[in-house]
Amino acid sequence: ISESSLLEKTAALRQSNWNEQSKQGLTTVPVGDFSLYDHILDVSTTFGAIPSRYQGLDMTDLERYFAMGRGLQRNATETRKAVDVPACEMKKFFDSNYHYIVPELGPESKFSVANSRLVDQFKEAKANGFKARPTIFGPISYLLLAKAESGAPDNFKPINLLEQLVTAYAELFVQLKNEGAEWIQVDEPALVTDQTSELAAEFKKTYEKLSKIGPKVLLATYYGSIDSNISFVKDLPIQALHIDLVRGKHQLDKIVSSVQSSDIILSLGLVDGRNIWKTDIKEAISIARKVVASLGLNRIIINSTSSLLHTPHTLKTEKTLDSKVVNWLSFAVEKCQEISVIARGIVDESSVVEQLSANESAIQSRRLYSQTGNTVVRERVKNVTPDMYNRKSPFNVRQAAQREKLNFPKFPTTTIGSFPQTTEIRVARKNFVSGEINEQQYEEFLKKEIAGVVAFQERIGLDMFVHGEPERNDMVQYFGEQLEGIVFTTAGWVQSFGTRYVRPPIIVGDVSRPNPMTVKWSVYAQSLTSKPMKGMITGPVTILNWSFPREDVPKEVSSRQLALALRDEVLDLEKAGITAIQVDEPAIREGLPLKREEWSAYLTWAVDSFRLTTAGVSDSTQIHSHFCYSDFGDMMNSIQDLDADVITIENSKSDAKLLKVFDHVKYKNEIGPGLFDIHSPRVPSVDEMSDRLKSLVEHLPKDNIWVNPDCGLKTRGWKECEEQLANLVTVAKKARTSL
Repeated sequence: ISESSLLEKTAALRQSNWNEQSKQGLTTVPVGDFSLYDHILDVSTTFGAIPSRYQGLDMTDLERYFAMGRGLQRNATETRKAVDVPACEMKKFFDSNYHYIVPELGPESKFSVANSRLVDQFKEAKANGFKARPTIFGPISYLLLAKAESGAPDNFKPINLLEQLVTAYAELFVQLKNEGAEWIQVDEPALVTDQTSELAAEFKKTYEKLSKIGPKVLLATYYGSIDSNISFVKDLPIQALHIDLVRGKHQLDKIVSSVQSSDIILSLGLVDGRNIWKTDIKEAISIARKVVASLGLNRIIINSTSSLLHTPHTLKTEKTLDSKVVNWLSFAVEKCQEISVIARGIVDESSVVEQLSANESAIQSRRLYSQTGNTVVRERVKNVTPDMYNRKSPFNVRQAAQREKLNFPKFPTTTIGSFPQTTEIRVARKNFVSGEINEQQYEEFLKKEIAGVVAFQERIGLDMFVHGEPERNDMVQYFGEQLEGIVFTTAGWVQSFGTRYVRPPIIVGDVSRPNPMTVKWSVYAQSLTSKPMKGMITGPVTILNWSFPREDVPKEVSSRQLALALRDEVLDLEKAGITAIQVDEPAIREGLPLKREEWSAYLTWAVDSFRLTTAGVSDSTQIHSHFCYSDFGDMMNSIQDLDADVITIENSKSDAKLLKVFDHVKYKNEIGPGLFDIHSPRVPSVDEMSDRLKSLVEHLPKDNIWVNPDCGLKTRGWKECEEQLANLVTVAKKARTSL
């Protein structure tokens, strides 16, 4: 697709989204929330925060934008120079499964309005007749998400650049005001974290400057409660404040009383932007009327808790879900309608009688379902004993047994699990689902794919094999579809990062495993080689955090149910002769509450869930786990508590900052920090990866180091995958004699 065609199609998509919101009854549409890749990357490019490695290269602005997100490796041609740059680091956005591109800033970083993206989209919406509200991620939250560029002084923090950045924001605000913008929404979700409690002066100075020169400011917080930060937020020179009343329901009374004597309008986040259950509209109207009684009708706005980025588009395309389940749900389009119904119901409840009746019936149906359940599952959770959380022997005893059994060389090599999900695999899966091929034909196809992956690993000389996972559509969906108590959509896609979308499971009830889920494929793959084959399972906390959870029970309950179901799978794999089993927990970090005081309770049940899944195996069975794309430094003690025999962890895009953690936290078990980024098609050289491995040895015991990629390879093509892994094996072989 050409650049011009891409921009034309995305403009049409924006228009369609605005039309839909207006059709559902919203009086104002947000502008600037549409992104080609990532909204934090949009802020970086809007204000010219481009790391030096992307500057001065033979690239258009759009190519540079995608290079920052994905990396770019292009050979020279007669008309263009070669380009070889890695992607920027990618991390989880607060406690969500959305990944953002981490801004890289240093003492010499300069900011200015470098493009007209937001102004152009505002003009575009106005020209099409919409009442539009420009939306931008706030300067303080942006700087708190940023990292210091490589080589920056130790005492440099991105927040040091606030005054310069705010000057650039002010310039953009003036441009928007000149184009007729009356309001601008500035997102500062960092206000619901512990990070901002010491930044009252910075907020005051920032918003004093922005309020003087630009449109009216709606300061938006979400994903939690402001709590004590309201003590300074209430005095900011803003015209409106948005609060999350689903995750932060308890904050309402304090905030209302805090702003009552001011002119601040409250935007009430009553419709959940993070989950898919219907809003209890009667309750929402009651909450809103309580605020109206204190502030007046002209000082409230009805809204979703956050953007609808985290929810699927619409229920209209769901044709196969049980109609009872559909009646409990609300996706993005339906949530827009809920906002409209609540707003109208506050003024005149008689105008929404029909909608209220239907909603009340759905809410009651869901509650009645929740009161019933799988008594066998509930009893099994009650009967868990303390010894079920502990391996039979300590790590040093297990390590000796495993080394005797597996007999690996130093710096053993492995991959994280998946191999490229080719067009052929996706077509075969589609044909099987549609009935064009039968189960036997599909399984024969999958066996050929697995045999090819095993043969490739034999050819290049990996030590610990995987089967490649061609049978899996997604690492969570695959398991969710085989577990009872979980349902799936057909088109409920949600953005994970860039152009990568997932279909999260919906946990509707008690979870159990009726049959083995992975054993057949692991056993078949092991039959093709004498090398050890890892069994591959997604862990309970990740399945939970990457699903839409139940709203009627604590997440801990579902996590322990998942752990017991997966424990059965682990034990079945061991009985079938699989000597290493990987239980992936990439989402354990993102589930951490945004306030540190709540960490201990979460980590207790999260660690317990992993150990409940894995602790039943013998000493000689090696338990692996994998973590990626979050800051794990502040929870390495909890990762140690998981007591996995081997962990693999993303490292290549993080400027090796993870390694510095090991100078303070002496990780005792075996570990494989990733040597190359799997989200980029770049093929790092042997020298580049060798340098990374040498740096690992400086921080970790070399006898405990594994050599592996950052993550699974499903998003890669075979050509680069073969080259990347061949180089990886070469690096390990060289290290066995040189390190």
